[in-house]
Amino acid sequence: MTEYLLLIHGNENSPIPDEEWARFLTAAHQSGMFAGGSEVGRREFLGNAASARSSEHIVGFMRFDAVEKSRLLDLLKIHPVVVHGGSVELCELPRS
Repeated sequence: MTEYLLLIHGNENSPIPDEEWARFLTAAHQSGMFAGGSEVGRREFLGNAASARSSEHIVGFMRFDAVEKSRLLDLLKIHPVVVHGGSVELCELPRS
């Protein structure tokens, strides 16, 4: 099983109705791969903030556990941000 972090970019081309989020979250739960997520709230920089790059375009995240990455990629094709012309970023979380 591989763990993934999905970073949700706030760059969709049109507003996403709540019903679309509800449908996607239902599909995500039913897939058995969804492991949680959240919107991103207020941010603070710690350490050397002068050299930090802004991450304000990241508006949320989701976690997934998948045996077959292809199944996860199929699910993400119906992610509301993707459907509305935006982007998400799928990051594999290596085991340490």
